[in-house]
Amino acid sequence: MRRFLLLALVGAPLLGGLPACAQPAPPYPPVPPPRAEVLPPIPRERMAWQPGHWQWDGREYVWVGGRWIEHPVPGLQWAPGHWAWRAGAGWVWVEGHWR
Repeated sequence: MRRFLLLALVGAPLLGGLPACAQPAPPYPPVPPPRAEVLPPIPRERMAWQPGHWQWDGREYVWVGGRWIEHPVPGLQWAPGHWAWRAGAGWVWVEGHWR
């Protein structure tokens, strides 16, 4: 019995025996760092910059360049898209949105 408990306490983590819910999220998503972008001149008032981001195309990450987007309602702010950890799904892309 003592050997079993010792194996369970010491060996299980080494063999990947921890349940998925007990494993912490990685500190960052496995994507390349964002690229530096030079913002083109703002085309007109009431525009916000939507920064570029890496997007998974099924085989690899591809860069989607930033762009100017128009405010739908005065006073809203653009919340940029970002990678977020979701239990059971791993790292997922959360689209940018107005708030």
